[in-house]
Amino acid sequence: MFKWASLFNRDEFERDIESLNGRVKCRVCLENGKINYSVYRDNKIVIKPSNLGFLIFGEEPLGDKLKLVREHRKRHIETFEMLWGEDRFVKNNYIESAFYLTETREPYRIFTLRFRVFDSGVAFRYEIPPQPKFRQITLKDELTEFRLDLNTVAWKIPAYQPDRYEYDYERAIVYDLKSSVHTPLTMRTPSGVYLSLHEAALYDYGSMTLKLNANNALKSDITPLSDGSIAHVSLPFKTPWRLIMLADSAIELTTNRLMYALNDPPKNDFSWVKTLKFIGIWWAMYVGEWTWAPGERHGATTEHAKEYIDAAIRLGISGLLIEGWNEGWEGDWLENGVNNSFTVATPDFDFEAVARYAKQRKIEIVGHHETVGFVDNYERQLQSAYNYYAVNGVHYIKTGYAGSKMLINGRREYHHSQAGVKHYQKTVELAAKKHICLDIHEPIKGTGIERTWPNLLSREGARGQEYEGGALKPSHACYLPYTRLLSGGMDYTSGIFDIANSVKRISTTLARQIAYYVTIYSGMQMAADRPHIYEDRFPEVFKFIRDVPTSFDKTIPLMGEIGVYYVVARKDRDSNDWYIGGVTNEEGRHVHICLDFLFPDGAYEAKIYCDADNAHYRDNPFDINITTKKVGNKDYLDLYLAPGGGFAIRLRGPNN
Repeated sequence: MFKWASLFNRDEFERDIESLNGRVKCRVCLENGKINYSVYRDNKIVIKPSNLGFLIFGEEPLGDKLKLVREHRKRHIETFEMLWGEDRFVKNNYIESAFYLTETREPYRIFTLRFRVFDSGVAFRYEIPPQPKFRQITLKDELTEFRLDLNTVAWKIPAYQPDRYEYDYERAIVYDLKSSVHTPLTMRTPSGVYLSLHEAALYDYGSMTLKLNANNALKSDITPLSDGSIAHVSLPFKTPWRLIMLADSAIELTTNRLMYALNDPPKNDFSWVKTLKFIGIWWAMYVGEWTWAPGERHGATTEHAKEYIDAAIRLGISGLLIEGWNEGWEGDWLENGVNNSFTVATPDFDFEAVARYAKQRKIEIVGHHETVGFVDNYERQLQSAYNYYAVNGVHYIKTGYAGSKMLINGRREYHHSQAGVKHYQKTVELAAKKHICLDIHEPIKGTGIERTWPNLLSREGARGQEYEGGALKPSHACYLPYTRLLSGGMDYTSGIFDIANSVKRISTTLARQIAYYVTIYSGMQMAADRPHIYEDRFPEVFKFIRDVPTSFDKTIPLMGEIGVYYVVARKDRDSNDWYIGGVTNEEGRHVHICLDFLFPDGAYEAKIYCDADNAHYRDNPFDINITTKKVGNKDYLDLYLAPGGGFAIRLRGPNN
């Protein structure tokens, strides 16, 4: 590792920071007292000179009349291990330059811009130390720009909408992005470079959205608090990393792990964290068999819970989610959430007895906390609620925050505001103290904090299968790997086999439902349908769900196009087995898969679950072919994906 530092007193400078392989370059310039940056790939400009800075309430803009005091440069080369995830090992190799800046006039404020240039992207953040005259600031706006060719294509979902991130992805042109959109924002430039704008290590700050400004640049639009500010911070303070992921193709972009590299390693012992596969008292409510609220058809009864625990044992699944067990689901639960109790069960549910029954049978209970966004009510009970679970041996919680905004400190706040971000983090840290893992629905987007807090096993944060029944198109799952899943795993609630149910008609084939366990990663994977559907109708197909891991050693994307199709291979952490999954949009297609990623020695047994030739997500969703054959690393597989279909393969490795 080399370090280089120099002292300056310059009003102007230009500095290039190159990646280790020389393909990525970031140019930082100070001109006429203002600082900007630009990004190049293979000497082609991707981000044109873009402005930086802040607006602070009661102060002049921070970003004008600057001079460079000092620059510090270093090289960092490291490979670290993830406790769980899509890849065991992540490279963290970069050249860093930190620019220490001061104003040339009163009040002589100081701050640092820290840039890291990787082989697959660029990241930077602002660092504001204590100032001579103050230790706290209220930020009004962040002036960070990303100036791209206006003809760049983007795949986006809108920000500031009632359903948070739960919208269909749409193709747009950058010059049309006049309203704010969420990140990750994936794009393709006219020169063919793929990039995604996102952020990493989001703490104590509003989430970054993006929209076109008057300068025809995408500008950071930080989710505001109800008082109009974007953050109240104490100094010293570091913003999240602003992250620009770069790739030559869309499929290459899907394994960009810079988000994790920009987060700190765990500071505590998380060896107790285990990924989980679970069934749930959940989908039966969606199809109208049971209800969340108490009554004749109440789902979360002691009897039903014990039946599901027994079913989990028969199915070979380790966990059970129980929704609707607590007081607060009566009437209009979206309005009555302020009254929810997280320690008092309904009269027909004996929580302690169910917990004992599960423990005796070595089944993990996934507890459920639906806050309905009433955070004040939840935080009043947070300590006692987590203690209640911990005492009863519950090590997993699915939390929920339905509703367009949160009630925090008596104010309506966006989920993605500084107030929301701080609340989510509070739950993660308290859960860690209690040795509890979280699956957060209606969450703040992933920014890689799972590296630091590995007990955060999954999030929702996009349209999942609860939207089935007409609101999901087959193309949706073909957008996710290139967009939402760049921010981490997603609880998609896969495995719905009762496809033709008239209440929730599913727009997939049967083979596609098991493909999701490979194409959509989650540290907590749900087999979401009712146990009797698996046992009575599709036991052979369910075997794939039972076998597929929830943590992988290595991920290799094989082929795909955004919104069209996606094929990926993943190696198990605990064996030589590989798993391949593929999904397509409304169009059928054939794929030719080269198996050269397999170990060269020995044959693999491939069990292939794929759509039959006449399968179709609308007319013939259940027609599936299941075959077994021997293959090696010189072989190919030719497979058919029906319209709205997919395939899943287990490759049993040698010497297992």
